[in-house]
Amino acid sequence: MKVLGIDPGLTRCGVGVLSGLPGKPLSFIEVGVIRTPATTPLAERLHQVNIELTEWIDRHAPDEISVERVFAQANRRSAMETAQAAGLALTLAASRNIPVTLHTPSEVKAAVTGSGRADKAQVGEMVRRLLGLQAIPEPADAADALALAICHIYQSPIASRVKLEKLAKK
Repeated sequence: MKVLGIDPGLTRCGVGVLSGLPGKPLSFIEVGVIRTPATTPLAERLHQVNIELTEWIDRHAPDEISVERVFAQANRRSAMETAQAAGLALTLAASRNIPVTLHTPSEVKAAVTGSGRADKAQVGEMVRRLLGLQAIPEPADAADALALAICHIYQSPIASRVKLEKLAKK
């Protein structure tokens, strides 16, 4: 299964692609960050993110897409921008009939580190270890995109089936 993880944002939108199955080693494919200047008008920024997300989807042809669920933030403007970028990802997935799943930040942290309260440094380090990378992907948005893909693979219906099969053998 090939998964595109998207950490939505307008200034920095993390994107990362992995392949793998639950219980098997994961394969790193590519990671990056889509950037738009905060000084650019909103419509142009959304258009640029849309173009670049389209390129990522077309280049990698993911089987599934994992997007961070927007959560309430103290900064309403930031939350709105994040939600708008997430909406682009959802629309692009739907237009290509690619299954898309939203994962909360605490769900992703728990899947990758074992704790839903892990900090960015802990998530980055576990992403590095799980993927056998020499360095933590930077900026944090890049590591978060890979963490979303890891979480999605670990929590896929295949993962649940593998866990049940292991329990049945005991």
